[in-house]
Amino acid sequence: MKVILFGATGMVGQGVLRECLLDAGVESVLVVGRSPTGQANAKLHEILHDNFLDFSAIESRLAGFDACFFCLGVSSVGMDEERYRHLTYDITMAAATTLARLNPGMVFVYVTGRGTDSTEQGRLMWARVKGKTENDLLKLPFKAAYMFRPAGIQPLHGIKSKTAWIQAIYVVTAPLLTLLNRLSPTYMTTTEQVGRAMIRVARDGYPRPVLESEDINAV
Repeated sequence: MKVILFGATGMVGQGVLRECLLDAGVESVLVVGRSPTGQANAKLHEILHDNFLDFSAIESRLAGFDACFFCLGVSSVGMDEERYRHLTYDITMAAATTLARLNPGMVFVYVTGRGTDSTEQGRLMWARVKGKTENDLLKLPFKAAYMFRPAGIQPLHGIKSKTAWIQAIYVVTAPLLTLLNRLSPTYMTTTEQVGRAMIRVARDGYPRPVLESEDINAV
């Protein structure tokens, strides 16, 4: 399986990249991002690209892939809806529509979050935007598309959040998160479990297009 990964320097993306590099069934991983991962591996290839609304300059390098793991995401805290929509919906759809055209046999896996609003009518701005993004991704002509909706995610294997205050919380609450992940799979998962689940779903499929935390943990 040949994989394209977006968001490889974020917390979730770091975990997904780790699992892809460890999985013998993943032949190669192409990371598309604005900054390098800082990793070296025979299976890893990277494209540094600034304009995430226009991929025409690198299209020739985006064809021939079996799966895309889209892990880009931003917090909506302190952000108005227009800006959040641009960073969440516009960028995701620009990448996805390009990939659907170049790789019609691709499986597209998108990381959203628990509470995403599929009706697009709810009170929470971020949930509406995520809901529209999910809905429109599912309309694209991929072989299949899956929406991952984790709740809490515990970073493992030295993976860190790029946001300092979030990382500080993870450090302080690490023992509690480990306990919650064992006792409450409905509300907790890990970066390792997310990465493994993405690979398995891309390879073997899943009965439903939306996976909540408990589904991710059970795959």
